[in-house]
Amino acid sequence: MPSVEDSSQKRSLQALFLALVFCLFAVLLVIYGARQWYPPAASQHAPQVDRMMNYLLLTTGVMLLIGHFVLGFFVWKFSRRQPVTQRLATARTERRWSVAVGIIVALVAEGGVLYLGLPLWGQFYGLAAPADAVRIEVTAEEFSWNIRYPGQDGAFGRTEPELISLNNPIGLDATDTAAKDDLLLLAEFYLPIDKPASIRLRSKDVLHSFYLPHFRVKQDAVPGMSIDIWFVPTKEGDYELVCTELCGFGHYQMRGLLHVVGEQEFQQFLTEEPPFLY
Repeated sequence: MPSVEDSSQKRSLQALFLALVFCLFAVLLVIYGARQWYPPAASQHAPQVDRMMNYLLLTTGVMLLIGHFVLGFFVWKFSRRQPVTQRLATARTERRWSVAVGIIVALVAEGGVLYLGLPLWGQFYGLAAPADAVRIEVTAEEFSWNIRYPGQDGAFGRTEPELISLNNPIGLDATDTAAKDDLLLLAEFYLPIDKPASIRLRSKDVLHSFYLPHFRVKQDAVPGMSIDIWFVPTKEGDYELVCTELCGFGHYQMRGLLHVVGEQEFQQFLTEEPPFLY
């Protein structure tokens, strides 16, 4: 029959093993979370988004490590005690510690996010797009993106829901003179580098989400609403546009392509692209 000392030593070793498991698990999670999750940034405001996300990952990682290491320490330290038969701390002390930890976590996590995020939010949503911004209208539908430029006159033509058809997917009104030179593309569009782009989002049917990962641009397209966003592309190239809202059985194929080009190539595109025929 094992002695009391042998049982205590065995229990201590088991507790040490469990404590190490807790600590190793936290370390592995932090290492995994320290990966580069985003693709390379390609817009003016993207570094600010990355800074906020990195802050969140750093603070949550540190708190995860602290929590698991403290838990491991308690498991190892108190495993050598006999079964507890009375409360080790008063209810008042427990409440104080719980409230204190909650406040600290809120200040570190939410306070930091607000400090870093509110200026970005104010720029992204609080300010109107500059007057010289390239204006585009994006109308989402199951399961594609209808992308319209205002043409040489700089004005979007009128649209009417009752005019929507297979040949006229956004319901462009042929009687409106401003509609004569509108350019309409399907799931593909062009923007000039280093120039603001103002995008008006609409939806014909259900909730969609306009997402350009490289530009850190993500905004829902809501039926019955027109939502404006703007950003400044800073790198030439071809970039994927995806829908990140589950919008139906064909959601997986709702993809598009953004070409960021030089100013001269962009003007050439506007000149050579024929107006939408309906």
